[in-house]
Amino acid sequence: NKTFARLLDRFDLRNKKVLDIGSGWGEYLNLFGEGSLGITGQDIEVSFCKEKGLRSIVCNAEYLDLYIQEMFDVIWANNFLEHILSPHQFLIRSKRVLTEDGVIIIGVPVVPKIISLMRVKKFSGALADAHISFFTKKTIELTLQYAGYCVIESRPFIFRNKILDRLAAFFAPHVYVIAKINTKFNYSKKKIAEWSNFKEYKELIDYSDKGK
Repeated sequence: NKTFARLLDRFDLRNKKVLDIGSGWGEYLNLFGEGSLGITGQDIEVSFCKEKGLRSIVCNAEYLDLYIQEMFDVIWANNFLEHILSPHQFLIRSKRVLTEDGVIIIGVPVVPKIISLMRVKKFSGALADAHISFFTKKTIELTLQYAGYCVIESRPFIFRNKILDRLAAFFAPHVYVIAKINTKFNYSKKKIAEWSNFKEYKELIDYSDKGK
């Protein structure tokens, strides 16, 4: 679609090594650069992609760095974050497979500022049966920020013109956030103290800084 074409051109994804999260049948994966890899939960989708000459594996994306031992220029995760148990854990672990100057592109359906718009079919997708996490434009930005990313852009990419597109964001049912790793990020001392007695949180603290 036109939105994807704009993102493809804007970030030169045809020439980038992309990790395609939730790659499905390879519709997007087919257009990304050499070395790109798709991850999915379905063996049949992996087989289909391989028949098309595409790289694809079955992988639990919330633990993707345990399956993948290579680095990518871009992580593409569209219509994905709203489906998983722990968006924060996914974002923290993603930094382990993203190059130092790489970007993550997150696309999510959003709850509009005017709640009554949820009655309109165009916006009802945010409340689809399979969704377990919910975002507004601001909360998805904060979710990335507090997982150790610096937000570069946040808009629906409906229009090429940034000013028009930012105005459209007020009514858009879907938004894309583009971010880079914040190499100075660490959890606050208070948060680390809260987690100090629980070994399962130590791993998250370690993952908070890509360099550790």
